[in-house]
Amino acid sequence: MKKTRSMKPKNKGAERPREDRAASMIGLARRAGKAAGGGFSAETAIRQGNAFLIILAEDASGNTKKKFENMAAWHNVPIRQFLPKEKLGHCIGKEERSVLAILDEGLAREIERILNGE
Repeated sequence: MKKTRSMKPKNKGAERPREDRAASMIGLARRAGKAAGGGFSAETAIRQGNAFLIILAEDASGNTKKKFENMAAWHNVPIRQFLPKEKLGHCIGKEERSVLAILDEGLAREIERILNGE
């Protein structure tokens, strides 16, 4: 008799942890030139109306959190906390970063969807 393999569909996207998928999307945004890393770049993007999502490091200082939360609220930009500074910077191939701005609406929506667990 011939052995047959199980024909279960492989859904690799669902197996990957939420953090890994979101980090991959942030890296994709950076490679596409649609991520501004660091306080000054993110602040400029928000003020110019180019930011669609702000990502704050979990261990960002209280002053940084307050500043960007207020700025995001004023400019109607969603803001999320994700990863420590070191890992957030690593996502975009840089040193530590406390804040990132995603500059593409579609990528921002997808990252936010992943972070919300959808």
